[in-house]
Amino acid sequence: MRRKGEKMKILIVDDEAMIRAVLREYVEFEGGEADEAQDGMEAVRKCRETAYDAVLMDIMMPKLDGFSAVREIRKFSAVPVIMLSARGEEYDKLFGFEIGSDDYVTKPFSPKEVMARIHAVIRRGKAPESEVYDFEGLRVDVTGRTVAVDGVRVELTPKEYELLFYFVQNAGVALTRERLLNKVWGYDFYGDDRTVDTHVKMLRGNLGKYRKFIVTLRGLGYKFEVEK
Repeated sequence: MRRKGEKMKILIVDDEAMIRAVLREYVEFEGGEADEAQDGMEAVRKCRETAYDAVLMDIMMPKLDGFSAVREIRKFSAVPVIMLSARGEEYDKLFGFEIGSDDYVTKPFSPKEVMARIHAVIRRGKAPESEVYDFEGLRVDVTGRTVAVDGVRVELTPKEYELLFYFVQNAGVALTRERLLNKVWGYDFYGDDRTVDTHVKMLRGNLGKYRKFIVTLRGLGYKFEVEK
């Protein structure tokens, strides 16, 4: 995490020079620093050498594709990653989230929207205040960014962590899908509500018997509810 006053540093990964140039222009216009990589292998190497605030990662690239690059990066870094792709299929988006990406943008995209999403994932990556929640055998440590089920640590994707944190911090509150999109994803989402449903399904699958705490409110959204 950069110190106060330091410029945000963004890695732009795409095999198309024009796309890299456009994104670099917007990053620098907002006072940031941009670095570039032409393929996944170069991206992995640069992420090992430099602490970036966020990575914009194309999917279809030579040598090493974006999905494979994210897998490698997640072995040593939690840097926020936004996938860039001309493919907008739900499967691709879901797969991207499962391997650890934080967001997904479909080409053609608005550079302004990409910048808004960059700021959103950087804000979400800031260290929260000390918070630990216990619900029966479910422990959610927001400070340490860990989740344990009956004493066994559970590994979640970055988006699952954020979704669970928001649920427990708003326990007992009815949360619409729109509110979850705006608060957890951090921007006005241009898509459908299935994004929330998909991530809730994935999160429930990782919580085992404590999936019961995430209650579906038909026609509305969800509520994190613990019986007293």
